[in-house]
Amino acid sequence: MKKLCLFLMVLTFLFLQTGCWNSKDIQTMAYVTAIGMDYEDGKYITYVQVLNFANVSKTESTQLGKNIPVWIGRGEGATVTETFNAIYATSQLRVYWGHVKSIVCTDRFLKNGKRVKEAYDMVNRYREIRYNVLLYGTKELLSDIFQQKSILNLSPTDSLLDNPSQIYSQRSYITPHYGFKIISEINEPGQSAMLPSIALDKGEWTEDKQPKSMFRIDGAFYLKGSQSLGWMSEKELEGFRWLQEKLSRSPINIPDTKKPVAAIVMIEPKSKILPTIRNGKVYYTIKLKMDAYVDEMVEDLSTQDMQKLAEQVIEDQLRKTYEIGLSKKIDVLQLGERLYRNYPKKWHELNQDNDFNLDATSLDKVEVKVKLQHTGKYKARSN
Repeated sequence: MKKLCLFLMVLTFLFLQTGCWNSKDIQTMAYVTAIGMDYEDGKYITYVQVLNFANVSKTESTQLGKNIPVWIGRGEGATVTETFNAIYATSQLRVYWGHVKSIVCTDRFLKNGKRVKEAYDMVNRYREIRYNVLLYGTKELLSDIFQQKSILNLSPTDSLLDNPSQIYSQRSYITPHYGFKIISEINEPGQSAMLPSIALDKGEWTEDKQPKSMFRIDGAFYLKGSQSLGWMSEKELEGFRWLQEKLSRSPINIPDTKKPVAAIVMIEPKSKILPTIRNGKVYYTIKLKMDAYVDEMVEDLSTQDMQKLAEQVIEDQLRKTYEIGLSKKIDVLQLGERLYRNYPKKWHELNQDNDFNLDATSLDKVEVKVKLQHTGKYKARSN
């Protein structure tokens, strides 16, 4: 009898439970996938890109190619927190930040590096937002950036903005940069921070006969501390790519003229920057090693000739990028960071009165070694 009474009490208790009171259905939340930061007339302006993940999941299965609606929220305020609260006021649904994959800052916002640190500090303090968020700059309108769809009308989460890895596996120029890395570069002595610049290319793709814009990384913004150093185009930065550790695959023409004799794909470069001090002046040597393979041959060349031509092209590109950086007072190749690591006393001595100490003679030697792994299904002459 006692066991029966105990059983009835437990059963009654279970029926009285109301379940998880704070649980939310996925369709009743607004999922932010990207954040935009702008600054105008003394006010911060925040944009959010919101997706309905119920629609996204359907598209991935049975409705491939169907247009995915994108909602864009906007808030203004004297602080970044105030802009977020302005968005909450009209969102209608609970805003969830755990799916944020990218933050895009306008060129106006980037004119002051303190704004970048303040905005990232606020965003990174919130527990739902992850550390591995991609950070971009842009000259475009944020509303246009967040309305942009991927090819085949796939979800915006499958575009270059949120998922660049597939594109970079085939063509690497300016590698993706995460927010935590950029903030560390801003705070690091002897180093400038680089933000990839995302733009809309409106002339390369069409859907049937209708022109369609697509994302493109067209260059990079540079920051040092609270100072904005400027912007450089992808063409101007083509020499910098060889110093990026995560570069996986990048093509060149040999020679780099209007009439190349071959197209070579360079893979996984390994670089060293070695500062030396002679008569009180600092000189830098860059050593590069990388593998390569032939993508296309216009003329019959030997393996040795192609390697030498590739080495010369890469050296020329590095020196050209360095010279452009000099004209804009940007240490594009991050030479000063290596001096700070190897000779901190000398770095502090040089930076007492002037934080830019490079000139036309500072880049002394560029030593490039290319090893051609294979020439595809066709063989090349050995000599």
